[in-house]
Amino acid sequence: MRIHPLVVDGLITAAQTTVAVLLGRESTAQGWPAPDALGWTLVALANLPTVLRNRAPVPVCVGVLAVSAAYVTLGYWPVVNSLGPMLAFYTVAALRPTRTTAVCAALLAGVWIYAGLVTEGSSMASVIAQSLAYALVLWWFGHSAHRTAELTRQLKAEQAERARREVAEERVRIARELHDVVAHHMAVINVQAGLARFVFTSDARTAREALDTIAGSSGEALAELRRMLGLLRADGVQGAADGAPAPGLDQLADMVDRVRAGGVPVDLRITGEPRPLPPGVQLCLYRVVQEALTNVLKHAPGAQAQVELAYRAGEMTVSVTDDGTDRGTGVDPARKQDRGGHGLIGMRERAKLYGGSIVVGPRSEGGFGVHLTLPTSAQSARRGDAVAE
Repeated sequence: MRIHPLVVDGLITAAQTTVAVLLGRESTAQGWPAPDALGWTLVALANLPTVLRNRAPVPVCVGVLAVSAAYVTLGYWPVVNSLGPMLAFYTVAALRPTRTTAVCAALLAGVWIYAGLVTEGSSMASVIAQSLAYALVLWWFGHSAHRTAELTRQLKAEQAERARREVAEERVRIARELHDVVAHHMAVINVQAGLARFVFTSDARTAREALDTIAGSSGEALAELRRMLGLLRADGVQGAADGAPAPGLDQLADMVDRVRAGGVPVDLRITGEPRPLPPGVQLCLYRVVQEALTNVLKHAPGAQAQVELAYRAGEMTVSVTDDGTDRGTGVDPARKQDRGGHGLIGMRERAKLYGGSIVVGPRSEGGFGVHLTLPTSAQSARRGDAVAE
């Protein structure tokens, strides 16, 4: 559970104030006057404001330095309020530019030297050396923290941009495959329209069947086209349309045989009553199985894999599991994707495109698994998406 930054600052301030109170109680033993009501008030003002140091670093730093100087001026032990100003200055060095940090460093060193001047018996050479050393050390640590934070922000921005590019590339690739599906429907419509026109007056039954085929193909093509356009509009990407016809479930066994030939024992099981499915749904199922088995080949050599395709009422499910002790079918988001843009991004985008859900991760009994569920009715396919990792 992540702790709120203000809570962390509060705990640090409480610890620092406790140390200041303990030092104040030791003032008499060190030969300094014990703090009275005014003294304790100044102790509180020199330490408690540091809880807001990350929200207003410069005002807090200047304020606690001014209170510390007042505390020293009234003749109290300077060491009591040394932690508050140092913590406040460190925060300035970590969050603000060098010029602002230099000014606050001069103020910190100045208060330190002023305390030495008003303290009888002080060795000014030692006081000056301490003031410069503490200021430089705090400046260095603060600067290092500032640089680390900047590098972290840059790294996150680069990772986000890289992920955005990968998603865009994957969407373009999927859109190209969907183009093949739509082109297939158009070819069917063209042939059936020619047939219907040819037999319109001589064979009404054949003409009617051709028109029914045209209606079905045009409906599926329109649905695929809408998905493709929505995909391209999401990030404003555009892509060309080329390549071989998209594969379907009728080629799933051939693909499994190729994986077996590559050295991975694969068991393919198909349950339920097979039925015709839209080409886009078949393509989505095929590609997810292909990517999962490819990852078994890459990351779990020697593992045994199982592919289970289930025809269910209103939906299709496919599971790819392996018993490997390595990474298996799990696709780590931090792992470099292959040149084709496959991986978890591709699985996620395909599931999203067809309103399905996908779960990728380690299995309790060992190995990894991929489980995809796709709705097959037009209404459920429009409901949205759900992706889990």
